Amino acid sequence: MDSGRLSRRSFLSGSAAGLGVLGLGAVGLGGCASSGGMTRAQAALAYAALPDEPYPVPAVDLDKVDPKFYRRTVPYETSEAPGTIIIDPSSYYVYFVEGDGTATRYGANVPKPEFLWDGTAYVGRKAEWPIWTPTRDQIGRDPELKKYAGGMPPGLENPLGARVLYLYQDGRYTLCTIYSTVYPQTIGQGVSSGCVGLLTQDMLHLYARAPVDTNVVILPA
Repeated sequence: MDSGRLSRRSFLSGSAAGLGVLGLGAVGLGGCASSGGMTRAQAALAYAALPDEPYPVPAVDLDKVDPKFYRRTVPYETSEAPGTIIIDPSSYYVYFVEGDGTATRYGANVPKPEFLWDGTAYVGRKAEWPIWTPTRDQIGRDPELKKYAGGMPPGLENPLGARVLYLYQDGRYTLCTIYSTVYPQTIGQGVSSGCVGLLTQDMLHLYARAPVDTNVVILPA
C-alpha cells in the first residue's frame, strides 16, 4: 500500500482526541432545497480539471457524485448572518449564507456517526496546499505515520488537499477542519473523525469567500 493512501486512510479514520474540546450544544436552524440545479454539462464545466494549481487537480468523475450534491444556490431561511458557514451533516451539505434569503450549497462528506458533533466554531486560520501533521494518537495506532511527524508535504495525496479551513473555539484549534478532497465517492458519506470535506472545486469556491473569523455553525445530525 502506498504511503499517500495510508496517510489519507489514517486521516479519515482519524483520532477522537480532537473531539475532546467540542463540548457543544445544539443549534436549531433549517433550510430548504429548490428544484432544478446544474445539468450534467454545467457540472462538467464547474468540476473541470484545475491544471494551473501548484499540483494540478483532475476533473471530478461525475459518475461518482449524486447530482443532488452539485454546487447550487438554494432558498435558505436562517437567523445567521450573511457570510456564515452552516454544516448540515444529516443531509451531507455545507451552506454559505448569502444576504438575500438564499445560500450557496455544497455537497460534503462528514464525520462518521461516532464522531459527529454540533455547535459553533469559527475559521481560525486557512491555508492553500497545507502541510498535514498526524496526531500522536494517529501515530500510536499507525506507526508508519511516524515519518510524517514533522508534517506531510502538500500534494494530491495530502489528506487536506488544496485548501483547508481550520476550525477554532475560544482561541483553540479543535483539530477539525473543512478540507478539500479529490475523492468524489466520499461525498454523501460519513468518513472522518470530525472533519468535513468538499470536492476541491467546491472548496476553492468556498475558500475564496470565507475569511479568517468566519462563523461556522454545525447542526445536530
